[in-house]
Amino acid sequence: MIDSHCHFDFDDFAPDRAQVWERCLAAGIERLVIPGVSVAQWRSLFALVGTESRWYGAVGVHPWWVADLALAPEKLQQALVERVNKERAGSGRCVAIGECGLDGHIATAMEVQIAALRPQLAAACELDLPLILHSVKAHSELLRQLKEFRPSRGGVIHAFSGSREIAREYWKLGFYLGIGGTVTYARAAKTRSTVSEVPLESLLLESDAPDMPHAGHQGERNSPEYLPAIAETVAALRGIPVAEVCLQTRRNTERLFDL
Repeated sequence: MIDSHCHFDFDDFAPDRAQVWERCLAAGIERLVIPGVSVAQWRSLFALVGTESRWYGAVGVHPWWVADLALAPEKLQQALVERVNKERAGSGRCVAIGECGLDGHIATAMEVQIAALRPQLAAACELDLPLILHSVKAHSELLRQLKEFRPSRGGVIHAFSGSREIAREYWKLGFYLGIGGTVTYARAAKTRSTVSEVPLESLLLESDAPDMPHAGHQGERNSPEYLPAIAETVAALRGIPVAEVCLQTRRNTERLFDL
């Protein structure tokens, strides 16, 4: 399996990162994609990625960090391009632009978030890289932006929890659906229904660790080593073997990020 979205560089894993990774390997999680969240974090993220050949990184500015963005939006695209080119010349393991997107639950004004998102969409187009997108209560606006830019490599809608109709809109634009801990909650009826009906070819598995813990583990640190529980839930919802879910989602992740 591949964890397509794991914040493994966060301080939550500082005390026992090596031990967690050992447990991941034992559980069949062989690769991680670690998103960027802020300009200040990119350097340390890729320093970490450089220590393990099966870890990959991305560069982006998460909506939660947009309010702290020191760069003017018009300078952000240049900064992204420069960092990606630096990593391409080094480890070669910068595989996406993101995590970026829109969040309707935070105090940062939507127009400020959009101003930071647009240069990231432009950078993905310029660099021919996929996007890792965050969307909370913002699908309509995010779809509008994607239809304007039409990034050729598509991307993934991280932590997808929308309807089948919204899922199909993203899939038509070349965007996979990132499925994480939310699907393990019985009350997440809409998400579980969507996961059971969309093409398996459209799904990626993700932990979003240390966030998005599974049902029964609220308040605990989430970990990429728990990814098999998501695969098992997806398999049960679809009535197919777990091995089929693991194989197809791994292929999907490899295809999207060119791993």
